[in-house]
Amino acid sequence: MVGLIGKKIGMTSIIGLNGAKIGCTVVQAEPNIISQIKTEEKEGYNALQISAIELKEKHSNAAAIGHFAKANSKPMKMSHEFRVEKVQGNVGDRVDVTIFADGDFVDIIGTSKGKGFQGVVKRHNFNGVGPSTHGQHDRQRAPGSVGSSSYPSKVFKGLRMAGRMGGKRVKNINAQILKVVPEQNLLIIKGAIVGHNGSIIVIEK
Repeated sequence: MVGLIGKKIGMTSIIGLNGAKIGCTVVQAEPNIISQIKTEEKEGYNALQISAIELKEKHSNAAAIGHFAKANSKPMKMSHEFRVEKVQGNVGDRVDVTIFADGDFVDIIGTSKGKGFQGVVKRHNFNGVGPSTHGQHDRQRAPGSVGSSSYPSKVFKGLRMAGRMGGKRVKNINAQILKVVPEQNLLIIKGAIVGHNGSIIVIEK
């Protein structure tokens, strides 16, 4: 398994073979580099460390500068390790969108949009407490009862309540690549994917 690190550009739509409009997400994946190779003999497993998005040296540290110097590269903003059955390639090699083909299915890892502190209606799809009549004028978005008095005399752990929503690592599985555009380093992926526009995502083959 290998993949790329890319940036979510935004959403658009294309016309399918049957004439239907298909919503899709555009991802830009500039050529990544192989910044480290791990082998079963040395580390106990085979993997490729792929890195992308160049940084200025003043925004990096000495350890990172030395690490990427082995790959004849400037420091990179993000690295991701991909497990592989057999190691192919060398440190410093470029990896681009041509590793994918039209119709491939991929997994996408990213950080979901942060929603801040939200109530139970938005966070857990609660319906609120009862109708708006019979004096229920301020209960439409209330969580309802959260515990009993004499037993258990506490609120159980894990009860669905209001709290921070979003901003978590999410993996979209089996997203389909509709089109690969190597001239512009673009991937057109069917449907919506995790993250806000401009966020960094990992595409696993």
